[in-house]
Amino acid sequence: MSVVSFPNSMPIFYDFIFLIIAIAYLPIYLFRRKFHPEFWQRLGFLPQGLKPGRPIWIHAVSVGEVVAARPLFARLKKSYPDKQFVISTVTPTGNRIAKSMAGEGDLVTFLPLDFSFIVKRVINEINPSLFIIVETEIWPNLILALQKKNVPIVSLNVRISDRSFRGYRRIKWLLQPVLNKISLFCAQTARDAERLARLGVSSDKVKVTGNMKFDLNDYTDYKNDYTDYRLKLGLNSGERLWVAGSTHPGEEEILLGVYKELRAEFTELRLLLAPRHAERSRAIADIVLRFGFRAMLVSGLPGNCPACSSGAVFILDRLGELASFYNAADIVFVGGSLVKKGGHNILEPAAAGKPVVFGPQMFNFRDIAELFLKNDAALMAADAEELKGKISLLLGNPVLAAGLASRASGVILENRGATQRNLELLREFVL
Repeated sequence: MSVVSFPNSMPIFYDFIFLIIAIAYLPIYLFRRKFHPEFWQRLGFLPQGLKPGRPIWIHAVSVGEVVAARPLFARLKKSYPDKQFVISTVTPTGNRIAKSMAGEGDLVTFLPLDFSFIVKRVINEINPSLFIIVETEIWPNLILALQKKNVPIVSLNVRISDRSFRGYRRIKWLLQPVLNKISLFCAQTARDAERLARLGVSSDKVKVTGNMKFDLNDYTDYKNDYTDYRLKLGLNSGERLWVAGSTHPGEEEILLGVYKELRAEFTELRLLLAPRHAERSRAIADIVLRFGFRAMLVSGLPGNCPACSSGAVFILDRLGELASFYNAADIVFVGGSLVKKGGHNILEPAAAGKPVVFGPQMFNFRDIAELFLKNDAALMAADAEELKGKISLLLGNPVLAAGLASRASGVILENRGATQRNLELLREFVL
């Protein structure tokens, strides 16, 4: 296969493109207050603590990628105890989780903006022996600068969504030279590997190793009993909790309409809405009121207050607790799937042993959703009416709900092993 040649002027070209993108996104950053106190690290100023040497640099953009990398990071630390590690993220929440993972001597920072003069300075200062990208991120100037210094680049847990693939194909001529600077791609599925080939990646650089998210032993804080989370909501033993996680605008109205109808038959049912973005909690509270329920923010609950749950819909307005409420739930709906957001990770509630329902818009997790549906390990609801029917079915048939959850656990067990396979392939590149 022929590969497009790469003129020396390309970094300048990418600088120009990135500058245009940065200017276009500046109002969005200002409006959403994305300029956090450590944003200066994105300008190439590393935090203190980097020791001389040739560390392994792991990049994971946000929470999901950092969590997926956790087992791999632990095994790399065990296999190479003398190595220092640098972990970079883009989001502050991902950064906080990365700091909780890092050991003594490791450095956690934010990924530098993809301007050639910034990434070159950061690479010279870090002087990595290996650069690992978790999932699919393409930063042309960073990749080019690393390759120029003969630093091997490995992309793990590669997933190319339908939307991303359509966009990448339009600029294949621009991406192909960059992608072929990467030493190895470890793809989640054969479909992802096939899409890489269609983007011009050499076949000898692609291995299908599976999805590392199946290897997470637990998505929670390792508690065995989550009764205290139910008590926090004031639930008694006879009440059942439906958790709708990672919801997006347009979904809350659908869920509340379904909940209102279900309550006519299942008076013991309680609903907790967990928006994908916690800052929407107040707006969701207004929606809850319009449907005739009391809106209770979890952060304001007194705890162990049975009277609080009567006629209330709970809203999770704090970060880091969704996994715990999944464990406290009786039924889980995974959001971003009734509206065109592509869905969210169903492995988290499935690993907690809960029956899982999601909508039809799961294109960002298509392979996982198809796998669960094929194994009768989750339910899909096409619309509000189907959602009502599926939730009613699970509430009225505990044996069916338990079987669904049991098969989901089986699917997770059967698909583990990607982390170890990736580790074995990485050994070739560790200096």
